[in-house]
Amino acid sequence: MFVKDGQRVGGWLPPTQEALESWLTRRVALASERDKELHPVIEEFRELIDTDPIVRLYMTEMIAQVPTTKPYSERHLKSVDQMLGLINDVITEGPEFNETELSGAPLNAILDWAMGTPAGFAAFRNDRVNAIFKKILTVWKEFLDSPKSLYVLNESETGWKCKAAIEGMGGMDQYIYDPKDKYWGYKSWNDFFTRTFKPGQRPIASPDDDKVIVSGCESTPYAIKNEVKQYDNFWIKGQPYSLQDMLANDESVPEFVGGTIYQAFLSSLNYHRWHSPVAGTIKKAFVQPGTYYSETEAEGMDPAGPNDSQGYIAQVATRALFFIEADDPAIELMCMMPVGMAEISSCEINPKIKPGYHVKKGEEIGCFKYGGSTHCLVFRPGVIKEFAPAAKPQPGVQLMHMGSYLATAVD
Repeated sequence: MFVKDGQRVGGWLPPTQEALESWLTRRVALASERDKELHPVIEEFRELIDTDPIVRLYMTEMIAQVPTTKPYSERHLKSVDQMLGLINDVITEGPEFNETELSGAPLNAILDWAMGTPAGFAAFRNDRVNAIFKKILTVWKEFLDSPKSLYVLNESETGWKCKAAIEGMGGMDQYIYDPKDKYWGYKSWNDFFTRTFKPGQRPIASPDDDKVIVSGCESTPYAIKNEVKQYDNFWIKGQPYSLQDMLANDESVPEFVGGTIYQAFLSSLNYHRWHSPVAGTIKKAFVQPGTYYSETEAEGMDPAGPNDSQGYIAQVATRALFFIEADDPAIELMCMMPVGMAEISSCEINPKIKPGYHVKKGEEIGCFKYGGSTHCLVFRPGVIKEFAPAAKPQPGVQLMHMGSYLATAVD
């Protein structure tokens, strides 16, 4: 398990396996107490399992392959029917806040051990499995986009208006909200989740200096890699970057060979909008479909799910790609790539961001819907003169504010 100061990378799952098991125990108990009708999309998933022998093999075996010895013995997923029931509950509920346990990715938690088995690795690389999970996540997103999801904005210990939640978000005074309104003026859970900063809360570093590159997300540094290859075995230990795969076989890939990649991750409590790290002209902007719960075998039987596979998922997961021709001639073409992780896969590009649009440094270009995710910045060889000390990955979680100084381009 990849842990920083007792926290799993990203903060999407509880800091300890015991806390995760406690959360799952309660979810299983709740599911067993009620006979809830399955949502049509879950019925469709059941039909896929019943009629496709390969999918049925994967789903059955990924549960059976979890070891029965400690710490795996309390894995809670006992059957396919139980898995379907738990997923069914999640997609008709808003995410609850939990100060000490899960408050980020409940589907990730349900699939936790199972997706790290041989059958689980195979299952979440299967096109039909990914297609049905896309449908499931779309249904959940529709609920989270609706007023029905607002009930979790309350002052109880599991509500997002409680003291602990507000402290975890760094305080609400930095955001645009209505403290007098029952739901703070938000129209849905996702409206709250994609809340915006008040003007001036995140000043853009050196706005008139095109050589200064800024942090495009509120995020924690994960990796900086140089001399990146066009093709590499990104599924092995260390998870090297493979540009051809990351950039979806784009014609510009050769320009980035030998270049630099910066990657950072967001937690469930972070601000989840994306901003351009440079001033420049949008050449391309699109969402590349991909996997949802796929992780690399290189990390072994890891309960943290895709958290420890962030380098790997940058090449296979659903992601948005922004190719920007920077105003600074030393930077020229660069790419910003927000990557969806697990259920946090709704990559939404701002409608104004189209080819030919000139974006200002720090200008908003899109957002994630729900949860925590990761993002990459890709630069050509010889572009980066130096990274800010705060941008270099180090022990402990060190959050970089959106708009803060990230790097300087060469003269």
